[in-house]
Amino acid sequence: MRAPGLTTVLGIVNVGVMIVAAVALLVLPFGGEEQGAPPVARSTPVTPSPAPSATASPATPESARKVRANELGQIPVIMYHRILKKRLASIDRTPAQLRKELERLATHGYVPITAAEFTAGAIDLPAGAHPVVLTFDDGHSSHFALDAAGVPKKDTAVGVIYEVAARHPGFRPVATFWVNKNPFGLTHRDGQAAAVRWLVDRGFEVANHTWGHPDLRRLSKKRVVEAIGRQERLLRGLGAPDSATFALPYGSVPKKRAAARSGTWKDLHYRFRAVFLAGAEPAVSPYAKTYDPFYIPRIQSNGKKGECRKWCSQYWLQWLDRHPDQRYTSDGDPTHVSMPRRVQGKIQAKLRGVKIVY
Repeated sequence: MRAPGLTTVLGIVNVGVMIVAAVALLVLPFGGEEQGAPPVARSTPVTPSPAPSATASPATPESARKVRANELGQIPVIMYHRILKKRLASIDRTPAQLRKELERLATHGYVPITAAEFTAGAIDLPAGAHPVVLTFDDGHSSHFALDAAGVPKKDTAVGVIYEVAARHPGFRPVATFWVNKNPFGLTHRDGQAAAVRWLVDRGFEVANHTWGHPDLRRLSKKRVVEAIGRQERLLRGLGAPDSATFALPYGSVPKKRAAARSGTWKDLHYRFRAVFLAGAEPAVSPYAKTYDPFYIPRIQSNGKKGECRKWCSQYWLQWLDRHPDQRYTSDGDPTHVSMPRRVQGKIQAKLRGVKIVY
């Protein structure tokens, strides 16, 4: 059984996401899943979270078969916006809803990686684990803030991620934050720089989501480059690495599509390794022939009612559970790409020398 086709879904859902985002403050939640979540002990993040060690034994056809490895399988890239105790729009999540979803991911063998790691093909996970990319748009204050003790506030996105990681040591506490001109709601450069450094030093990715969150399709190429370049200049000035990835505001692709990949504004040049949309299904493995780094879909975090009946995270995570043969499952060896024989023809030609087939 196959997932709904990528090309038939993306156009419809990205338009839908644009409309939802444009009227976000006027729309009632259509989530509908249970609001509660088990209590989670708070943890204090003391050290950065390193990527998993690449010291595991090399994979073999036998070891890959044992864990049913499929590194050409699909990867959920989940899209979040504000994390609010009382949702004001359909795309908002409550801390309890976020916590519940992350707990579900942790107990089902998912390990977070950043968007930059995903697009670089740097997926180094234990055998049998599944990658998931947690992405947060707009750099809202509910994503990250420190309390007086220098610990992430409990119900922020980062606070919840660390809480779940404390309960599930295999759940790596990292995520990608695509931010606009006031990262995390901060307006002073010192505070912005401190926030960016704190996150980057602990393995999180902070990257470009444009200066003012415009609909890029409505702008000239010159204005598109300015919106992206101006934000990139801010991030570099705050100490962030050059953005490797970029998320399109509203999922709206500019008319001159190449401007979302690279450009020069004043004396600043940007070049992204990948561009992400705003919906609507799991992403293709970066090792697959059909992988398009400049057109990567995401899944909106939400329940299964209304528009989300077949497009949001609750539906897709259940779908992947029911179709484990379609999901990316690691062989535990970052130097090889393992897959069942039935899908071996889907690997990129340049990777055939490192494939393991069973």
